[in-house]
This record gives sequence, C-alpha cells and structure tokens, in this order.
Amino acid sequence: MPDTDPKDPKKRTWTEEIEVAGDQLVARVKELAAEAEVKRIRITEPDGDLVLEVPLTIGALAGGAVVLAAPLLAVIGALAAFVTKVKIEIVRTDPPETGD
Repeated sequence: MPDTDPKDPKKRTWTEEIEVAGDQLVARVKELAAEAEVKRIRITEPDGDLVLEVPLTIGALAGGAVVLAAPLLAVIGALAAFVTKVKIEIVRTDPPETGD
C-alpha cells in the first residue's frame, strides 16, 4: 500500500507482508535488512499480535554493521525457536529515480 514518508514527502513508502517459518526467520531478516530500500521490519504472530518492530537505516546489516546488530539477531533467533510461523511486514521506500 503506497504512502508518503513524513520525513521526505517526495518519497513514497510501500508495505508488504510475507509469511516465513520460524527456522527461516533470522536468514530472511538479514536479507531484508541488507536491502537499501527497506526502512522498517515488523514481525507479527499469525493472529496479528506484534512481536518485534525494527527500524532500519539503509543497508543496516550490510558490511561491518553486522557486529553491531548481533544482539538484535540473537533476539530474533530466540523468537524463532518459539514460533512455527510468523508474518514479516516490510516497509520499503521507492528506489531513487534515475535521471535518464
């Protein structure tokens, strides 16, 4: 669903939901966090209860920032041990437009 970014009204944000198995949660969060356009990740139970919300900077887990994110990934790993399926809500910004 498109919306505008309150910090920059020219940027639009998009929200998508995916469902993943608990054992795939950490790997999927790492992949999403490394994507430049992912702005926020919300992890919810299938019934809709919010479990964890993670705001991300651009490519937060890319490069050396993985060491800084280790505690967060440990929490997500512990969560994955207790759930069989979760939904991940991903808030993305539009990629920058190229001036062709």
